[in-house]
Amino acid sequence: MHCIKEKKNSGEKREFKAVIFDLDGTLIDSEPNYFEAFKRILEEHGVTDYTAKMNRQYYGMGVKEVLEAFKEKYHIQASIDAIVAKSNKYYLDFARRNTIVFPEMFKLVKKLKASCYPLALASGSSLEIIEDILAAARLGDYFDLIISSEKVGKSKPEPDVFLETARRLAVEPAHCLVLEDSPYGVMAAQRAGMSCIAVPSGNLSALHDCFFKADLLLENGMSDFSADKAFEWIQSDGLAV
Repeated sequence: MHCIKEKKNSGEKREFKAVIFDLDGTLIDSEPNYFEAFKRILEEHGVTDYTAKMNRQYYGMGVKEVLEAFKEKYHIQASIDAIVAKSNKYYLDFARRNTIVFPEMFKLVKKLKASCYPLALASGSSLEIIEDILAAARLGDYFDLIISSEKVGKSKPEPDVFLETARRLAVEPAHCLVLEDSPYGVMAAQRAGMSCIAVPSGNLSALHDCFFKADLLLENGMSDFSADKAFEWIQSDGLAV
């Protein structure tokens, strides 16, 4: 596992009491399915040139926020609730046929669960989507808490969903560790005062500066990620190299 490690408080030992996972791009490879759903929505409203490259600027944002941006940018007249409902339907249609769970990340979830770490999933996807995907992937039973940012206020990069997760777990934010793949997610974790393992989606040369402030950065994303090494690092409270 090739990584860059940076401690936020070099003289202060951390203690991880809970681990919070992002869903899309971190636990499952959902971004291609969201792209197809968004592309279909836009095509229905006359936008026919939406590309995967254009979609990358929205990585890590909540679904509702992405669709609100589309509504404003492309002057879509339909209500946001109607667009969200249709997007969720399209996404599930694609996801039920093609959802990949990252095997090393799943292995880490199982190792943490076996070691009695409280586990939460905090995502910008709709709760219906989260629950459906977790059930299809047989992941739901591993998590003590599942939260959608749509239910708690502002989505990432604001810290609302992580702070609410910590509150419901009854764990101080400083003792929470977040696993994220997007710059918005990493920023949200930092703003919540939590430690963060960053497993970026995309090429390091294009990474947002915030990734380099993560407590553990996997330079090449999921291809660098090792469940065993990550578990060792977590058990050491961020001291293992």
